[in-house]
Amino acid sequence: MSFEVFRDVVKPIVVGFGITAKRLAHPKVTIQYPEERREQFGRTRWRHVLTRYDSGLERCIGCSLCAGACPARCIYVGAAENTDEARFSPGERYAHRYEINMLRCIFCGFCQEACPTGAIVLRKDFELSNYEREDFIYTKEMLLEPVRD
Repeated sequence: MSFEVFRDVVKPIVVGFGITAKRLAHPKVTIQYPEERREQFGRTRWRHVLTRYDSGLERCIGCSLCAGACPARCIYVGAAENTDEARFSPGERYAHRYEINMLRCIFCGFCQEACPTGAIVLRKDFELSNYEREDFIYTKEMLLEPVRD
């Protein structure tokens, strides 16, 4: 067997088996999900949430900066004007329609960074599975925090 064959074929296989053998020696950790939950990393970003002010008004003013910053183009914001009779946010406008296609979202957090009012935040809730494609379109009603009493 020539040296080139050993270097190009046999050595990578032996190194790979060595890495596997080291991993097998580590203790196994089993988490009994969903009763137990593994601690998430500090910078984990998962589920989107539209926040409210303490007064109950929505923080989102319908500026669409989050949609503009999104590299996956998964956010749609439809803005409407606030009136004195129907006030949803403290500004002139509010998000009449807010949708996120979670199948396209890459959880980069750019929408959170671009929001001038802090309306959209990504929280550590990672249970986002569904069975139907339509269930992955998150509407404003699904994203909006409930009103605090």
